[in-house]
Amino acid sequence: MFKSKLFAVPTLALGAMLLGAGPAMAHSEHGGATDGAATSTSSESWSFQANLDPLNNSGTVGDVLIEGQGNQATVYMTVDGAAETFMDGPFPHAQHIHFGAQGTCPGPEADVDGDGAINVEEGAPFYGGIGTSLTTEGDTSPDSGLAVERFPGGSSYTYERSLEIPDDVLASIVDGTGVVVVHGVDPAVLTEEAANKQSELDESLPNAATLPAACGTLTASQMDEMPEGGADTGVSGGSQGASVAMAAGGGALALGAIGAGAFFMRQRTVES
Repeated sequence: MFKSKLFAVPTLALGAMLLGAGPAMAHSEHGGATDGAATSTSSESWSFQANLDPLNNSGTVGDVLIEGQGNQATVYMTVDGAAETFMDGPFPHAQHIHFGAQGTCPGPEADVDGDGAINVEEGAPFYGGIGTSLTTEGDTSPDSGLAVERFPGGSSYTYERSLEIPDDVLASIVDGTGVVVVHGVDPAVLTEEAANKQSELDESLPNAATLPAACGTLTASQMDEMPEGGADTGVSGGSQGASVAMAAGGGALALGAIGAGAFFMRQRTVES
């Protein structure tokens, strides 16, 4: 069964492959990145956001806000239009902060094998390797890149978790090459060739399980604060509406943040 095969994949597989896509940043003797921009965030509050747009005809969209001080951060996400179920269970969606490459989301030209879908190997030169695995609990390193039992699932969800961002990943975010990617595409939206393939990460795994479904580059945030959402280190089910609303409060956490009481709303039309 697809579900049992997905959960049987070694958790190191995706992380090991993607981590090779970009070199790690150098560290100072005190553990900080030597990159000037990253060093400047070591004791300051910072905030970055991304709009997640669909890849591979997935229809998956979302919004991400990451705010922190030094290496400690809280990640907030809303995702909608994702693959919903398989074998009567929620379709698991691996999600990561990628880093160390071009800092962009792949376009149609990335489909070098011509099957109509951009797989993990084809996307990695654009968005880079796994820097942080956005799991619901436990480890957040690249080793948990495919720990699908600890990722959100279903067609619509919210995510909130406090975690530590490594120096090299933070440096990449600050220099504009940090990218959030959500994986897992409904086979029904793929070409017959892509849907019938096995994943290049593991031949026992269907291709759709690891295909990137949504992607967005992190940029300096224009909001201070997300509204109250899911429990810390967890997820909760969200509505399946096509719009995502986020309220901004007062404070000085965001880089270039707008004033107190401001309101941020982004209308989305979920692609079929």
